Amino acid sequence: MSTTTDYDTIAAISTPPGEGAISIVRLSGDDSIKIASEIFKGKDLAKVDSHTINYGHIVEDGHNVDEVMISVMRAPKTFTTEDVVEINTHGGIVATNEVLQLLIANGARMAEPGEFTKRAYLNGRIDLTQAESVMDIIRAKTDKAMQVAVNQLDGSLLKLIRNLRQDILDVLANVEVNIDYPEYDTDELTTKMLLEKAQLVKGHIHELLKTAQNGEILREGLATAIVGKPNVGKSSILNTLLDEDRAIVTDIAGTTRDVIEQFVNLDGIPLRLIDTAGIRETEDKVEKIGVDRSKKAINDADLVILVLDSSRQLINEDTDLLELTKDKKRIIILNKNDLDAKVKSDDLSSYITGSDKLISTSAVTNDGIDEIKQAVKELFMLGIEDSRNDVLVTNARQAGLLKQADKSLDDVIQGISDGMPIDLVQIDMTNCWEKLGEITGESYPDELITQLFSQFCLGK
Repeated sequence: MSTTTDYDTIAAISTPPGEGAISIVRLSGDDSIKIASEIFKGKDLAKVDSHTINYGHIVEDGHNVDEVMISVMRAPKTFTTEDVVEINTHGGIVATNEVLQLLIANGARMAEPGEFTKRAYLNGRIDLTQAESVMDIIRAKTDKAMQVAVNQLDGSLLKLIRNLRQDILDVLANVEVNIDYPEYDTDELTTKMLLEKAQLVKGHIHELLKTAQNGEILREGLATAIVGKPNVGKSSILNTLLDEDRAIVTDIAGTTRDVIEQFVNLDGIPLRLIDTAGIRETEDKVEKIGVDRSKKAINDADLVILVLDSSRQLINEDTDLLELTKDKKRIIILNKNDLDAKVKSDDLSSYITGSDKLISTSAVTNDGIDEIKQAVKELFMLGIEDSRNDVLVTNARQAGLLKQADKSLDDVIQGISDGMPIDLVQIDMTNCWEKLGEITGESYPDELITQLFSQFCLGK
């Protein structure tokens, strides 16, 4: 990808708003150093060495606005490959915004969300998978999620996709030779080569698609709905897993009237725990809304933790929930095992499927909590333990394009089986090559590039 240099100079605040030790205002573009110099009193920024930090003041009409440190980084060895200036101001909304407004008044343009990273991509500094990994690093909720994002930022997925595309390109070149110079080749030899390559690439794509669920979990968190009838201990279990009193716990049925959502790091797996309102028939309008939201949370959940009160006999509300959640991955908890048991595992035999995990717990004594954590890992780790060295597909865009590429390979294999002309089979192989290119951004429509980077935060 060729370097683009005809952009205007952009500016944005790159640190979160609010009070803090420092804030950073970032500039990128040909006029970055010139614009920063207009409002800076200190060393001549045009003469300082690249990649140095320089002390001075931001001034307006001869008055000091703030005491700052300015980093000057000259192209092309910068994130965007353009001249970049970063102004370290004192933390705070007023001072930071005033510096930004002065930069804009002197010729900079307010950056769009993700525009710095977009320029890094357009200038060939990174590909789309690396651009997406930038946001994954920012949003990482666990150490494993962070490591996967760092691996991708280093270009692990990019290298694999480019190797697959090169394999396809090599065989397409042979097909072209066969079409243009049939006297030097035979259809049978070219067809055999095309089939072998399609099957080889298909195998690699399937291996990548196997990682998609893990990647999505590490990126977005495992949506885990804690459900049960009122007063079975759902909120107590939530608080125990979080190790904090996030949900209100009382012996009054219907205390939780809305869904409560919180993240917890479970040995590297980010769990998005959703404590739901107790599901029961009710005439209370507010509680009924909570019950409806609870049912939606079950439908959207990756995992259901169904809590039953082992100290009470099963009733219709319990069995209705067992039926409602039977098609979900779930952990069934017999809570309150510190009390006399009225429900035992044998009583649930007709409701339990082969994939269900059944655990006896007490939220009061923390008995069984470690077993819950282990059950989650057994249901969803699927190789995440080894993610430090693996290439993972981390989002729905990448997975969707891999599925489209896989479908094109199916068409190649089917076309060869049906005896279709080689030039028609070649079209499907080319489609696969293009879909793989969309993953890295080497063959991606401009309007979709704009849409993708618009999801980034401002100043990144």
